[in-house]
Amino acid sequence: MANQLCDKLGIEYPIFAFTHCRDVVVAVSKAGGIGVLGAVGFSPEQLKEELDWIDEHIGDRPYGVDIVIPQKYEGMGDMSAEALEKKLWEIVPQEHIDFAQKLLADHGVPEWPDGSTSMGLMGWTEATATPLLEEALTRPKCKLIANALGTPPADKIRQVQDSGRLIGALCGKVKQAVAHKEAGLDFVVAQGGEGGGHTGDVGSVVLWPQIVDAIGDLPMLAAGGIGNGRQIAAALAMGAAGVWTGSLWLTVEEAHTQPAQKQSLLDATSEDTVRSRSWTGKSCRMLKNDWTEAWARDDTPDPLGMPLQGLVTSDGIRRTAVYADKGECQKVAFNPCGQVIGQINQVESCRQVMQRLLEEYVDAVEKAGSMLPG
Repeated sequence: MANQLCDKLGIEYPIFAFTHCRDVVVAVSKAGGIGVLGAVGFSPEQLKEELDWIDEHIGDRPYGVDIVIPQKYEGMGDMSAEALEKKLWEIVPQEHIDFAQKLLADHGVPEWPDGSTSMGLMGWTEATATPLLEEALTRPKCKLIANALGTPPADKIRQVQDSGRLIGALCGKVKQAVAHKEAGLDFVVAQGGEGGGHTGDVGSVVLWPQIVDAIGDLPMLAAGGIGNGRQIAAALAMGAAGVWTGSLWLTVEEAHTQPAQKQSLLDATSEDTVRSRSWTGKSCRMLKNDWTEAWARDDTPDPLGMPLQGLVTSDGIRRTAVYADKGECQKVAFNPCGQVIGQINQVESCRQVMQRLLEEYVDAVEKAGSMLPG
């Protein structure tokens, strides 16, 4: 599985693990892949604390950081986070705030201890993502930066590459991948519509080879539907330079996921997910529940665009994560995951997952090879 991308990053296997849990980052990197910490939701101070811990525990292994700078969002161009947030709050309808708070209260989700009802912008803008990027670039072991929504701004691309690191971005369409290449990115993450989080409409098996053909020798990482070694073999057979995984790490031993939330994910089938704008304002795949259905009804408010919807729902994100087992919390919880969640039904350690993936990959390759004429 080793290739030039592995050599550049100093990893054994081109298995990228996107996660919001620092323990998972460390465990996957130590097992030969590379953990990528999702920074959205962290303040610069919180991210510093997380990266301090990672640097202390990861040894000489590399890791990455994922930020979110959407290509289009309300208030684009305003680089004062405080001024931008104030301006955005002025256009958030009160009915959206009231609706979100009522959903949480009706399902018995405890209020936040200090009585606040928002986490603010949470890094969904260039103004809030820039300090996170700058913190990541102070870390010698951080070898790559990824942008989750669209092509990063040109100055950010130069900043990362001038520091000697690789920078890439996710996409769900061929034209987005081409735009990434034309912007000079070092790699592209092609995420099929069955993937968790923000996804497009096209399925992975159709999307991956089209993007490989469109971007030529630029490395493509396959995302969306990767849960076992057979799927890794399929992705590499279609021309991927590696795989970008996410849902796979939600239920591992090292994950910070609360037990009740973890059980919801373990119990879920592939049919239990839905793409919804109800949490972030952009189409995002997650477990469907009372929350997603409530926002989809004709007689309720329509989700706002990003980052406005995030201002409304950030309180729900933290409360349903922390109070996962209280009341009927799981009926209104934010549980982003891909359709591959249906084949994830037991708790494993990160090292066990990595070992399983490699063994399944070898078996799949050997089986395919045996079908060739002698």
